[in-house]
Amino acid sequence: MILTSEAGPAPRDMTMSIEQFIESEVKSNDVVLFMKGTPQFPQCGFSGQVVQILDHVGVPYKGLNVLDSTDLRNGIKEYSNWPTIPQLYVKGEFVGGCDIVREMFQNGELQKMFSDKGVSVRQAAG
Repeated sequence: MILTSEAGPAPRDMTMSIEQFIESEVKSNDVVLFMKGTPQFPQCGFSGQVVQILDHVGVPYKGLNVLDSTDLRNGIKEYSNWPTIPQLYVKGEFVGGCDIVREMFQNGELQKMFSDKGVSVRQAAG
């Protein structure tokens, strides 16, 4: 067991329940953003950048605030084996964090991925 917090290792049953929660959210929502804060009030610049990108693209998504739960904040990092937040998932698949999402958006890959996976997006004006 690698997952630890300031209080020490998390009990296995607690780890399983947070893993099950994360798995359920990732599988039952087309687009999920694990972030610091909420889409309406991001509490970190990186989370805010991903929110702006998703809002600009016009894709519906669910934002989950990792600041509400230490278990969620640590659990999502273990679930993805990715050390930072935010984390974007599309159709159950981990896409990446802020830098990856921004790069994919800038070169058109993010919009193509949404289209390829059957996620509806609002067409950009122009």
